[in-house]
Amino acid sequence: MFGLISRKRIKPAAVPEGCRVYAIGDIHGRSDLLDRLLGLIRKDAAGFCGVVTLVFIGDYVDRGRDSKGVIDILLEVRTEFATHFLCGNHDRAMLNFLADPGTYPGWRNIGGADTLLSYGVAPPDAEDGNALRQARDKFLRAVPGPHMGILNTLEMSVEIGDYYFVHAGVRPGVPLDGQTFMDMMWIRDEFLNSDADFGKIIVHGHSPLRKPVRKSNRLSIDTGAYSTGKLTAAVLEGTQCKFLQP
Repeated sequence: MFGLISRKRIKPAAVPEGCRVYAIGDIHGRSDLLDRLLGLIRKDAAGFCGVVTLVFIGDYVDRGRDSKGVIDILLEVRTEFATHFLCGNHDRAMLNFLADPGTYPGWRNIGGADTLLSYGVAPPDAEDGNALRQARDKFLRAVPGPHMGILNTLEMSVEIGDYYFVHAGVRPGVPLDGQTFMDMMWIRDEFLNSDADFGKIIVHGHSPLRKPVRKSNRLSIDTGAYSTGKLTAAVLEGTQCKFLQP
């Protein structure tokens, strides 16, 4: 649909009339920050007569202390707003462990032990295959069905107006409808260093910065919540963009 194009954007990017979008960056187990940010969003959205849509950019789990609490909040917020939950590389790593306990060493290296602990499961010895299987089985029992319902239906991307929301970014030179699963969850330098016009403004997280960055071709909203204490939402309405932080 939308590929790499060379012409400069003639008019500012916009979301459809009557729509306000809140794009929330990487949460990483910081349920406290998410709860506070949602309070700001509710206050900001009060009185808006159109459709309010929340797009979560992925990485709900790992590193912070309350991954379980984050998913609990996601379950609540989807009853309140139109929502899209995108898949981040950390969320995928959690699902990979549930499918194959042998993937635990890789998941542990990016914060998986913190997620296990939030569900009341002791992190296993990564060198003991039997311990890995037992921990996986305990984890399967500990994760509530509704949590699995969200995690198993995470989206890879969503398009709203002139914006394309994805966890990590896109590969330059590849049409948006031809992007690979791995690039959408993992890409960094090739995307971050590109000044290409992707046809839509890419709204992404994955690569933490101290503050959100708005460029001509992308909008970066991962502000390293688990370590900085700053969780960011980009607010998109018409051609306007602003940021909320608790």
